[in-house]
Amino acid sequence: MRLDRFLAEMGVGTRNEVRKEIKSGRVSVDGHTIKDPGCKVQTDSLVELNGEPILYEEFVYYMLNKPAGIISASDDTFEETVVDLIAEQKRKDLFPAGRLDRDTEGLMLITNNGELAHRMLSPKHHVDKTYYAVIMGDVTERDIRAFSDGLVLPDGLECMPADLEILSRVTDDLYAAIENDSLENSVMTEVNITIREGKFHQIKRMFSSIGCEVMYLKRLTMGPLELDETLLPGEYRRLTEEEVDSLLKL
Repeated sequence: MRLDRFLAEMGVGTRNEVRKEIKSGRVSVDGHTIKDPGCKVQTDSLVELNGEPILYEEFVYYMLNKPAGIISASDDTFEETVVDLIAEQKRKDLFPAGRLDRDTEGLMLITNNGELAHRMLSPKHHVDKTYYAVIMGDVTERDIRAFSDGLVLPDGLECMPADLEILSRVTDDLYAAIENDSLENSVMTEVNITIREGKFHQIKRMFSSIGCEVMYLKRLTMGPLELDETLLPGEYRRLTEEEVDSLLKL
C-alpha cells in the first residue's frame, strides 16, 4: 500500500498531515528516509516516524463495558459515543459491532473488522447474546415456555426462540441501582435472557408483550465473548488472542 495510507490508517494523522511529515524527511522505511508519500510499502515493513516504529495492524478488537447514557455509534456531532471511550484508539475506522440502547449497559465489541461484525450480527448465524435484566412484573414459568416457543409480538414480529432464566426477586440494592423508590412495593424479577437476533428494542418489546417492563438491562455475552467482570462501566481492553481466535471461528 502507499506509505501515506499506511500512516493514516495507523492514526498518525490525516492523509494531508502524513504527507507533510513524509515530505519533510521524518519518515523512514526499512532504514531509508522516504520523501515520496506514494512509495509502496508492505504491511510488515519497518516504518518509522521521527525514529519511532509504526506497526501496522489490519484488524483491532476491543472489549468495552458500555455505561448507560452513551450512544452506540462511531461518531456523533453532539454526543459522546462508544468509540469515543476508546482513548488509545488511533484508527479512524473503528465501529461498534452491533448496538445497545442508550440506557443499556454491558458488553460491546469495538473493531474495524466488518466481515466479523456481519457474521456476529446476521440472524442466519444464530450468535447467542445473553443479557441480565431487572423486570418490573412477575415473570413466571409460563413466560419461560412462551419465550422458548418463540414470541409473536403485537406488531407482528416473530421472535426466534429465546432462553429465559428466572434468577430471583429484586433486592433492596437493586432497587437503589435503578433509582426508582416508587417501585418498592412492586413485583420485580431478576432474569437472564439469551436471544439469537437483535431487532430494535427487542428485549424490551418481548417483555412488554407479556405485561412486564424492563427496568435495567446489561449484555453479558456475545457468542463466545464474555464481559470481563473487572471492567468498570466505561472501561475497555484489547481482546486476548484466544478471544479473537474464538470469534474468528464463528
